[in-house]
Amino acid sequence: MLSVLGLSPEAETVYTALTKQPQSRPTEIQEETGLTAEEIATALEELTELSLVRSSREDPESVRAVSLPVALTTLLRSQELALSRQVKELTAKRAAVAEAASTLSLLNDGTERLIGIDAIEARLETLAQEVEYECLAVLPGGAQSQASLDASRPLDEEALKRGVALLNLYQDTMRHDEATRSYAEWLGERNGQVRTTAVPPPRMLIFDRKVAVVPIDPDNSRAGALITREPGIVATLVATYEQAWFGAVPYARDQSMHREHGLTGAQRKLLTLLAQGMTDEAAAKRLGIGLRTVRRQMSVIMERLGAQSRFEAGVKAAQHGWL
Repeated sequence: MLSVLGLSPEAETVYTALTKQPQSRPTEIQEETGLTAEEIATALEELTELSLVRSSREDPESVRAVSLPVALTTLLRSQELALSRQVKELTAKRAAVAEAASTLSLLNDGTERLIGIDAIEARLETLAQEVEYECLAVLPGGAQSQASLDASRPLDEEALKRGVALLNLYQDTMRHDEATRSYAEWLGERNGQVRTTAVPPPRMLIFDRKVAVVPIDPDNSRAGALITREPGIVATLVATYEQAWFGAVPYARDQSMHREHGLTGAQRKLLTLLAQGMTDEAAAKRLGIGLRTVRRQMSVIMERLGAQSRFEAGVKAAQHGWL
C-alpha cells in the first residue's frame, strides 16, 4: 500500500520503524534506521504531509505512527470532496452556457435561427468562407459521425490554406474512434490544433470571436442552430471555450498517451504529487500551472483510468505501472 503513495525510500523506512515502535524521538529513529538526522527530518515532513505521523501528546519531542488505513481514509475523503467541488463547477458552467443559448432565442437583432441540417450546413459554409483568422470549435460526444467529418473536411482544408487557425476541442472518448482520430491527425498535419477533455462545454462554433453558432437543443444538434453576433454573448462563449481549452490535453499521433501508456509525462507527475498527499494548490504551484488546470487534468486522468476517486486512480495507475 505504501508504494501507491509514492513515498521516498527514507520515508518508507521511517514509517516502518515507527510501526514497530509507535512513539519515538528522531534520535531513536536514527538509531533504529541508520539514517542521518537530515534524512529523518525530510522523511518526517513527507509523512506529516500525508497524515501518516503525528506529534505525541505525551512527549512533544516524539512522533507516533498513524494507522495506514486511517490516514488513507482521511486522504480519500479530502480528495472526494475536491472532486465533488469540481463536478459542481462543471455543472454550473454547463448550466451557464445552456442559459446563454436559451437567451439567444429571445433576441431579435443580430441573431439567426436555423432549422434543419441543410440550412445549418449552408450557413456554416458561408461563415467558413468569411472567417479571416480563427475558428474555435467544441465537438462533444466523442466519436463524430462520418457525414459530419466529410462535410467539415473541405471547409477546414480551404480555411487552413488561407492561414485560418482552427482549434478543435473534442471529448476524450473520441480517442477510441478511428474515423475521428484520423480526422484529428489529418487536421494536425495541416497545422490545425486538436485537444481533448473529459467534460467539454456544449457544442459551439466561434468565428473570429465575432460570430457564435450554438445548437437550439444542446442534446440534439439536428433540432437547429442559433447564430449570434451579440458581443456580450459571444464574449461569454469565448471565455467558456478558452477555460476548457487551456485545461485540455493536446492530441497528437506520436504523443505518449497511447494504449501502452495511459498518461502524459505531465499528468503522471501530477498524479504522483497528489498521491503523495500534496494539495491541489501545492501541486499547481510545484508544476507552475493554474489550480483549475490541476483539477481538470485530474478529472481527465480519473476518466481514463475508470476511477471513481483520486485514491482509486492512484491505485489503478500503480497497478498499470504508470507511476
